[in-house]
Amino acid sequence: MSTYDSESDEYDYYDDDGICDIHKFRDEAITIQTYMYSLICIVGLLGNILVIVTYAFYKKAKSMTDVYLINVALADLMFVVALPMIIYNEHNHWPMGPTACKLLRGTYSINLYSSTLLLACISGDRYVAIVQARKSFGQRSYGLVYSRLACLAIWALAVGLSMPTFMYYDTYEEDREIQCSFKFSSNNTDTAKLMKVLVPSTQITVGFFLPLLVMGFCYSSIMVTLLRAKNLGRHKAIRVVLAVVLVFIACHLPYNVALLAHTASLFKERSCYAEQIRVATVAVMQSVAYLHCCLNPFLYAFVGVKFRGHFKGIIKDLWCKGKSYINNNTTSRQTEDFYIPVVSRFQAPEGHQSENPSSFTM
Repeated sequence: MSTYDSESDEYDYYDDDGICDIHKFRDEAITIQTYMYSLICIVGLLGNILVIVTYAFYKKAKSMTDVYLINVALADLMFVVALPMIIYNEHNHWPMGPTACKLLRGTYSINLYSSTLLLACISGDRYVAIVQARKSFGQRSYGLVYSRLACLAIWALAVGLSMPTFMYYDTYEEDREIQCSFKFSSNNTDTAKLMKVLVPSTQITVGFFLPLLVMGFCYSSIMVTLLRAKNLGRHKAIRVVLAVVLVFIACHLPYNVALLAHTASLFKERSCYAEQIRVATVAVMQSVAYLHCCLNPFLYAFVGVKFRGHFKGIIKDLWCKGKSYINNNTTSRQTEDFYIPVVSRFQAPEGHQSENPSSFTM
């Protein structure tokens, strides 16, 4: 059973023994989160740094997709760097206070909107380059300008959509534990009801369903175009397309379904057990959604033949640098001999590097 609290616009839950502990499965959820967060931090940090290093030193951004990939890596890296602090605060009841609560939750919100919308832009660019190749030929010379403007607009939109998180998230005490969530004053019930429905609804709509629709349309059209092609090499790209879409759905769909169920049941009476399951499910599914930020580099960058070549160049350079550091007798001239050929292998002559609009390779 439950009783309605007019100040928080929510229900206080009770079971046969008294007040219901809605965080009953918190320990189990934390155990799952700990393993998943550790994986995300290690793989996400390594993968996104490699993407940024590759574009900074080995591969110049010469296409719209390149610009989008750099921004996706920056968005994911921003979140991965913040994730250890999120873990620390969640497991220790937010000792860093309300400022950390706002900043860390806001960082996740910005990452969610920016990364998913940028992935939708990548799918749109691939659609134009492959499906509309003839129509777009000669018009993509302004692609870098358009892509940079699109990225600025997406970052501005992500910050704007995240403002309610920065404004209304705060720390509060619940069951003698400090939580970080929406907090409203007792005379602000209308705003509380609006924000508690509007924020998750916007996240589901703009952060998931809109990018999913764009990706679904673009990649299905790309697959049809690739299937019609007689070049067997292009058929291999279909597996990449399927992987991109399926991983996006696998990571984000469970969390958004759980969030939708939670939003639909707000301000309604629920049983104690149902509320316990809801809290644990949302926490675990959110961790699954976090996985996408460490998978993006492998799906969108390292699957490309050219990008893999640059990645091998980084590994070889690091190996050579390590050998040079160990062998103190290595001269500066020998060091140059190590580096110059490695870089030059991956750099095409000026003016001869162009994007192949009929290929899915990025």
